[in-house]
Parts: sequence; structure tokens; C-alpha cells
Amino acid sequence: MKTITPNLWFDGNAKEAVDFYVSVFPDSKVLSTEYYPEEGLLDFQKELAGKELTIEFELSGNRFVAINAGPEFKFNESISFSIPCADQEEIDYYWEKLSTVPESEQCGWCKDQYGLSWQIVPSNMEELMKRPNAFTNMMQMKKIVIADF
Repeated sequence: MKTITPNLWFDGNAKEAVDFYVSVFPDSKVLSTEYYPEEGLLDFQKELAGKELTIEFELSGNRFVAINAGPEFKFNESISFSIPCADQEEIDYYWEKLSTVPESEQCGWCKDQYGLSWQIVPSNMEELMKRPNAFTNMMQMKKIVIADF
């Protein structure tokens, strides 16, 4: 069976980011690391010789590839990763670890220190959204608080 693997572009700090993500998510690990060659690089790439080029890793059973590149591309909110949480304790855990840009927080969405957006939501979100005034309540939240539904 073929899978789709998200490739995440980092500005020279892919190893730092991968190490952070692997420390946050249970059942996570680095699978492999490829390095920039020592020879054959263009002049503007020579500073990358011997550094990590790509890092394949797994977060809670989901594969990703981190690309260690440059400042040309940045993450934005048009792509996010959803973390379905069993309870408020799990929501609080991920929120504390991943939310570092308060102005980006809204209705369960947050942004981490690398600019990647996350949706930290209850696994029963569909059920919660059927409650009276659920949408209005959710839109007033930053971090989702299950009891406020």
C-alpha cells in the first residue's frame, strides 16, 4: 500500500525541529538521515556540505521528511496537522508543547516555534459541535476547552 509522506521545509534547523517533535509525540523516532555531499555543491550551497539534507521521521506512527534547506519557503496556515486528543489533559499537554505564537491561536489552532500550524482538538469534536451554541463557543476559544461546549 502506498502512503503519502509530508515533506517539511526547514530553514537550516531541520535536525533541531525533528528532535523537538520526536520528544513531544509518543511512539516517535528518527528513521534515517541523509547528508549534503562534500563535493559538487554550488557556491551558495558550500556551507551545507556534510550537514543534514533530509531526515525521515515518524510521529505517533505517521511518517514525515524534514528537508534542511534555506529561507526561501515558510510554513503558513494553509497547511496544518490535526491532533485528535482523548481528553482535556491531552489537549493541554500538546498546547503547552506546541503553541508559541499567541496571535495565531484560534479555536484549537496554534503555531509552533518553527512556524508549523497544528489543530489540537478533542477526538469527539464532531459530537461536541452538535451541542447548542457549539460553533459560537468554539470561535471564542483559543485552546479548546471541552467543558466550555
